[in-house]
Amino acid sequence: MEISEYNLKKKYDALKIHFDERSLRLCAASDARLLGHGGVSIVARAVNISRTTIYAGIKDIDQSSKIDGIRRAGAGRKSLKESNPKLLEDLDKLVDPVTRGDPESPLRWTSKSTTKLTKELQEMGHSISQRSVWKLLDDLGYSMQSNRKSNEGASHPDRDAQFHFISDTVEASLNAGQPVISVDTKKKELIGNYKNTGAEWEKKGAPHKVNTYDFADKKLGKVAPYGIYDIGINKGWVNVGISSDTAEFAVESIRRWWYSMGKSVYPDARELVITADGGGSNGSRVRLWKLKLQDLANELDLIIKVRHFPPGTSKWNKIEHRMFCHITENWRGRPLLTRQTVINLIGSTKTAAGLKIKAVLDENIYQTGVKVSDQQMKDVNIIRDEFHGEWNYSIVPIK
Repeated sequence: MEISEYNLKKKYDALKIHFDERSLRLCAASDARLLGHGGVSIVARAVNISRTTIYAGIKDIDQSSKIDGIRRAGAGRKSLKESNPKLLEDLDKLVDPVTRGDPESPLRWTSKSTTKLTKELQEMGHSISQRSVWKLLDDLGYSMQSNRKSNEGASHPDRDAQFHFISDTVEASLNAGQPVISVDTKKKELIGNYKNTGAEWEKKGAPHKVNTYDFADKKLGKVAPYGIYDIGINKGWVNVGISSDTAEFAVESIRRWWYSMGKSVYPDARELVITADGGGSNGSRVRLWKLKLQDLANELDLIIKVRHFPPGTSKWNKIEHRMFCHITENWRGRPLLTRQTVINLIGSTKTAAGLKIKAVLDENIYQTGVKVSDQQMKDVNIIRDEFHGEWNYSIVPIK
């Protein structure tokens, strides 16, 4: 049988319970050596152990060392993650703006070298070696990628520079105690007894029966959840609309978040930073988005700073992997029978990291195809940044 990652996983899933720490290390090392070039990475993924452990096993085999005793599970020196929790947090901050690949995929890498990361961590007061940094990145799901795998398709030449620009803006605002939110519309969901992707625990032989066809119910239709994720306090707000996903709906969602959550948390706010995708109802080219933001800035007497992600990089928007993914996980396999079901399931979404979300129903009807004239745009008090003013701009209140 061909030794593939899939076959290895099946093998170790069946045998892992019978291995102690040493025998697992040696067996994995033996398979890695048998596979040749790239074998360590393949076995590490299949067995779900670190490459460092496999290299240690290879060393044991090479030296034919005889170990007197077998270490009990959990014995040994505490890992850096346990002994210095701040280390992982600081490393995450260093690599976050320069993370490559899909943030929700195991295939992730960073354009910063381990040498540079080690130096920066040492300057922050951490006692750590380059090898330990490599190990921590491995534990966080990062991997080394050759140049041929760093081509992510068509992308803007200033993509990474814009990531840094967004990161710097967010960090400065959070340090100043100002609100920073990540916004986006989750995909529309059918309301009714329809199949929802995923699975949940049910009694054997008693799956929930749903409609065969996914034709929208004429009365219930669909809902469009517009989310606001407060980056500073790890809390979310979802405005569940029953109408069209328009720029007016997007800004109304932000308005509702402010009066229900934001205002009480940031009573002395002078500005509001919004990170958003480059397209959709809150897109960088949408005139109505800017016009309605002007109304909101005037109403709240806040400078509204907007930072758009470059084309094709919406997955880096924090709301996607800090909030929406958990909502999807929470209602997997459950038909969204009513609008209230959606509200309840979103509101019950929580994580071990402390995420809490509030959801409300928005029954307003938002008109599509609204045109904004050149004269109306001239009335928008917009200040564009020197660096990509089409992506980075501020809407200033008109007194």
